[in-house]
Amino acid sequence: MDAVAEADQARFERHLARCQACERELRGLREATARLAAAVAAEPPDGLVQRTLAAAGRTPQLPPVTGENPRGRRTRHAGLAAAAFAASPGRVPVLGRAWRAMRPGLALAVAAVFVAAGAAAGVVALGAEHRLGQAQQGEHAIAEVLTAPDAEMLTARVHAGGTATIVMSRRNRALVFTAARLPPLASGRCYQLWLMGPGGDRSAGLLPAPHAGMNGPVIATGLAAGDWVGLTVEPAGGSRHPTSRPVLMLNLTA
Repeated sequence: MDAVAEADQARFERHLARCQACERELRGLREATARLAAAVAAEPPDGLVQRTLAAAGRTPQLPPVTGENPRGRRTRHAGLAAAAFAASPGRVPVLGRAWRAMRPGLALAVAAVFVAAGAAAGVVALGAEHRLGQAQQGEHAIAEVLTAPDAEMLTARVHAGGTATIVMSRRNRALVFTAARLPPLASGRCYQLWLMGPGGDRSAGLLPAPHAGMNGPVIATGLAAGDWVGLTVEPAGGSRHPTSRPVLMLNLTA
């Protein structure tokens, strides 16, 4: 996402020019980030820009920065971010130490996409006294997962067609699920997300109707040790327990 210093960018581009595997991985990650952002895009409410500018005018600004580049620490980590965005497929290597190292650049950039989309929908409150509504709390929960220090990103192919992207935080015991290009369903059917593990199968909610080929995001909470993510096709309105063979089973501990 170009969150790198010029020297890091030049080195990475030289590597990218001779590494087809990294080129494919980078392209896939950019597509996944775009899907996550587009899934929560919305038209801003009337007057949002004017209220935001007015609030900015009342907020004291930081003084000019002199001496050391304030982005020094961020740009030093950005090389790791670029490398993480370019490695092997499957469990995308933005995990563990690599994810923590890239948070000052890449992770915050991904989070910024969601925050910007949330602001466009009126999700970001303009005053500390403003209470978040139910929908706004859902967007806040998504942002917490994306910015968690232990956040992991996983991608998988859906058996019926399409791909799934998951960002998971074990600390928050939650994950964000988004799918792209799922096969359309017959009338009266829907996709339902599940957490499946030793404690039984628990519904994590229904996938919303597709928008521009994308379903989600859906926030699933209450992760437990040994859980898998499952996706099934159910009657409209969902089921208490899976009634069909999963089109996706993803091991969260593999």
